[in-house]
Amino acid sequence: MHYVLLWWFNEIVVPNLEGYAGIVNYADDFVVCFQYKQEAVAFYERLKHRMAHFGLSLAEEKCRLIEFGRFAENNRRHRGEGKPETFDFLGFTHICSRTGNGYFKVRRKTSRKKFIKKCKDIFRRIGQMRTMKTKEIIAKLNEILIGYYHYYGVYGNYPAVIAFRWHVLKSLFYWLNRRSQKKSYNWKGFLDMIKFGHPLARPKSFYVYI
Repeated sequence: MHYVLLWWFNEIVVPNLEGYAGIVNYADDFVVCFQYKQEAVAFYERLKHRMAHFGLSLAEEKCRLIEFGRFAENNRRHRGEGKPETFDFLGFTHICSRTGNGYFKVRRKTSRKKFIKKCKDIFRRIGQMRTMKTKEIIAKLNEILIGYYHYYGVYGNYPAVIAFRWHVLKSLFYWLNRRSQKKSYNWKGFLDMIKFGHPLARPKSFYVYI
């Protein structure tokens, strides 16, 4: 990835462009930004040829060219088009937005696809742990939740993070009541246990712009 894409982009492609260009990558996922559309289109064609030269190929069904950034909303409005498109990268959906003062910002929220997958994973994980002691299950869940909060706890994503905790809570209630023929908890008793006996980690408020 370094030689095929990053070195080539920074040392060969960028010096010959008229506008700004930048790249962000993680493993084999990457986003490339261009100031001018024609340079983005030309780069995409050159990239396909370069990848093929090294016996590689792009997953073209996952590749998109979109208009994004501080001028995208006005440009699309003048052309009679809708809101700027969004894109998913590293588990987040990136959205053109504005601050309370009207300045452009990129808003990030947990991508729907990643959220659904994580909810299914945690439901299955709790089911696998259901024979453990309740305090041990919650200790494991708190480790997972804290890691989740650290990654997805960016400014503006608080509702999605709270939604994930709520899903964990409901999944735990479901599985604790499947450990025997007799129902272990009603909803009120379950919440009292979480509140007073074995607290489930909560996210802190987000005040940092990322």
